[in-house]
Amino acid sequence: MDDTWIPEACTLPTAEQPLRVAEFDQLFADHLRHADRVDAHTLVLTLAPAARTPTADLIARESGCCSFFTFTLTGATTLRITVPPAYTAVLDGLTDRLPR
Repeated sequence: MDDTWIPEACTLPTAEQPLRVAEFDQLFADHLRHADRVDAHTLVLTLAPAARTPTADLIARESGCCSFFTFTLTGATTLRITVPPAYTAVLDGLTDRLPR
């Protein structure tokens, strides 16, 4: 698994980073209904309603180690992820993990 897109600004211990990436992969595999890369800094995901609780948990933990992400969970199904311009490559890396 290529995790070279994870920036040094991430404070999650290096050994735990692949596990966190796997959690996002699992969320996408189990619950992703639609993805829209709105612009270079914004990704909007439509998730299954059952994803609300695991998504809220995951983004709370991710916000704790990667403060450059802004996650907005609306209702049960819409997750908006934004990053500042300096972290566009991180959003690219996350977008590349979406199922095709």
